[in-house]
Amino acid sequence: MSTPQNNIAIFIKFLPKNIFSGFVVSLIALPLGLGLAMASEAPPIAGIIAAVVGGVIVSILGGSHVTIAGPGNGLVGVLLLTITSLGLNNAYAAIICSGALLVILGFFRLGKIADYFPSSAIQGMLAAIGLIILGKQFHIMLANKIARANSVEYLLAIPSTIKAVFSFTDHSLTYAAIAGVLSLIIMVFYSKIRNKYLQLVPAPMWIVILSIAFSYYYELILQQPNPINENYMISGIPSINEIVKQIPSPNFGNFASWPFIGSVLSLTLIASIESLLSIKAVDKLDPEKRRSNVNKDIKALGLATVVSGFLGGLNVVTVIARSSVNVNNGGTNRSSNFFHALFLTAFIILFSTQLTRIPLPALMAILVFTGYKLASPNHVKAIFKIGKEQLIIFIVTLIVTLQVGLITGIAMGVLVTLIIHIIVNKNIALFFRNILKPNVLMFNEDFGNGNYYVSVKHFCSFLNYNKLKHSLDAIPENKDVIVDFSMCEFVDHTVMDSLNNYQELFTKKGGHFEILGLDMHDTDSEHPFALRRLLPVPNIFKNNLTKRQKTLGNLAEDYELSYTSAKLKDTHFLDDFIYFKTKQINHIYNRLSSKNSGLNIFDIEFSEGEFIAKEVVRSTILHIELQTKIPKFSLSKEGFLERIQGLAGFKDIQLKAHDDFSKRFYLLGENKPEIIDFFNHDLAHFFESNPYYHVESNATSILVFDKERLASVKEVKTLLNFSERLKRVIHKSEKITY
Repeated sequence: MSTPQNNIAIFIKFLPKNIFSGFVVSLIALPLGLGLAMASEAPPIAGIIAAVVGGVIVSILGGSHVTIAGPGNGLVGVLLLTITSLGLNNAYAAIICSGALLVILGFFRLGKIADYFPSSAIQGMLAAIGLIILGKQFHIMLANKIARANSVEYLLAIPSTIKAVFSFTDHSLTYAAIAGVLSLIIMVFYSKIRNKYLQLVPAPMWIVILSIAFSYYYELILQQPNPINENYMISGIPSINEIVKQIPSPNFGNFASWPFIGSVLSLTLIASIESLLSIKAVDKLDPEKRRSNVNKDIKALGLATVVSGFLGGLNVVTVIARSSVNVNNGGTNRSSNFFHALFLTAFIILFSTQLTRIPLPALMAILVFTGYKLASPNHVKAIFKIGKEQLIIFIVTLIVTLQVGLITGIAMGVLVTLIIHIIVNKNIALFFRNILKPNVLMFNEDFGNGNYYVSVKHFCSFLNYNKLKHSLDAIPENKDVIVDFSMCEFVDHTVMDSLNNYQELFTKKGGHFEILGLDMHDTDSEHPFALRRLLPVPNIFKNNLTKRQKTLGNLAEDYELSYTSAKLKDTHFLDDFIYFKTKQINHIYNRLSSKNSGLNIFDIEFSEGEFIAKEVVRSTILHIELQTKIPKFSLSKEGFLERIQGLAGFKDIQLKAHDDFSKRFYLLGENKPEIIDFFNHDLAHFFESNPYYHVESNATSILVFDKERLASVKEVKTLLNFSERLKRVIHKSEKITY
């Protein structure tokens, strides 16, 4: 258990790494802060203020560990619209109100808000934001400031701007465009240069250094003025004293107007989504596998935004790119966020006049590259692979966001997702009856010592996923978890994508996370994150195998078994087992078998009871065909229910030479002498020293299973190993034919 003294010692030990990491991050944050502010039509220093305030406040009050806070890419479009439509002082008031709203969301534990948006709709919104950034800044990058009505018109004007570069008569504009193009080339090809010394300085900072060096070359060596047009140079960066004197006076006079309210809601929505997605992504990068306190972080980001707005800064969010750099450079705790803010402050104090030597097109090239990454064609390809319906959601969200606005775009994405879900399920009444109520049942098997088993029934979509997420978050990441969807009729892409994140997290922390029960579901895509719906009738499967089925196929190769995922109706070999006497078998599937060894392991669907009392059960069972006859018996772990059955006349067969076996196991059978003779020392000792299973014999074969649920792949491996050793013990000791 850690103590305050140990924590302080660890903090001091890793302090040099965090100082270095904070310094490297500040090299990226400086040009990005300037660029994001100018792209939003705010003063350049506004981005630096947001980064400094965010670094200090979030490092002290935040709930994450290795994230970096500052101005975000996703907010550029909203801030631009807010500032141009409301004016700067009104925009600062909107920023402050959005920060206060974030604090409220954090106090009410609404950090889960991002879970209520479909993944493809969020991707569409982010792609639209990328196009907004790219469309507006591309023209400035090529020294061509133009005014257009909306983002689409800016994008359509790109060919004209490229053509205009070749017709410049003003050489100062040509130099400005060259600076932008060269900066873009640096951004594109820098990551491909694998030199550890060169990459100590990030690409954006190289652009700053080279730009300043170019300016000094002309001034000191050639003794000429900077050839880049002065309208395309950064201006208006104040010193620390001037920043204090120029603190704005936010205007809350339009507080009740719809444009103001709409801006506040848009800023809050994008800030929360960008932060929550970034926090989730950075948690996966954390080398110590820690999980962030999302609501605490949201409160800290909201407070930082309020302070930033009062000081003349932008919204503060968690930023994925700078956080990734922090992790890659050895950042281990929140102090790196603090030091990044400290170095930024030092840069402004020492080099504020030097920053005016940076060409505006060079900074805009950084944002153009960022916009392209957000709207990369690779995202479209990836979404298309998941499913055509996901591409529809993505494109609709993207187009509406570009044409109308962010809130309308994400709302339309949600609406289209709901419509597609209804169409896919072909049953409106069933859909709306179940959409908000997945029956999530979780328990720790074997009285707290076994796996965590989570059963999900009905529907599981982005609208009710939080109920499942709440259960999963309560499980320690170093445990084994089984999530069973066999009783769930519909699972959407957002849920599948999120569960993959849990699988990665549990694997990194030494646990095991497995998803079961989707083998009965249909999908139009082979992608593991595709939405899945329960097949109404037992059809022959397509080639769209689940991850579990593919793993079982690989397992079959390792054990030299044959594998088929198809549903098989021929289950007569199970008829003689007592366990199935009162059950109706529907089919078996996912069968691993070996003719030589007589081994079969398969998933089975059967029902108990009829009419309103009918229950469908899916389980995994091992069947072993024997070369000799053995007594008929059933063996299970002895518990309270078995003792009650003993009182009712079902007498447990005792092995006198094995008191421990007789206490722990419940052995039944009609031919008691043969059973006692069969359970010799080796066989009794085998069961005593192995995990508990229900074992049943029908004289010519054996049935083995654990619980009345589907087994994880890990449990299938254990079952296969158990069967091989059981067969050896039986064939070694059994010489009598009964």
